[in-house]
Amino acid sequence: MRIVRTDRAQARPPTNPDWFPGTVHQQLVNDPDSDVGIELIAVWFDAGSRTRPHVHPVDQVLHVIEGEGVVATETEKTIIRPGDWVVVPAGAWHWHGATPDSHMCHISIKQPGETDWSSPWGNWDSYMDGAA
Repeated sequence: MRIVRTDRAQARPPTNPDWFPGTVHQQLVNDPDSDVGIELIAVWFDAGSRTRPHVHPVDQVLHVIEGEGVVATETEKTIIRPGDWVVVPAGAWHWHGATPDSHMCHISIKQPGETDWSSPWGNWDSYMDGAA
C-alpha cells in the first residue's frame, strides 16, 4: 500500500507542453507498472489554461478538486466545479481545462494507453461559448 497526498508544490510542468496551452502543472499520483493498472494524475490549470483536443483509447474519469473548469466534447461544453465527476468514454474527442477567470485542478483517472493528440481542433477555440 502507498499513500500519496495531492500537493501543488510537488507538481511539475508537463513533459509535452504543446498538449497544454497555458500554464499547467502535473503531479503523478500513481504510475502503473503495466497496462492493467490505474494511472492517476493531479493536473493544475492556471486560469484559461487547458488541454488541446484529444482522444483516449480507454475511459477517462476526471474528478475536480479545486477551482472552476470546463470540459467539452464535439456536442457539449459544461462547467465543472469541485466535487464533480466526469466520465469521458473511450474514443471520445474532448478537451478540458480552467475557465478564463479561475484556476482548476482535477485528478485524471484512467488505465494506461496512448492518447491521440492529433485530433482536429473542432470547437476548441470558442470553448466558453454556450458553456453551462
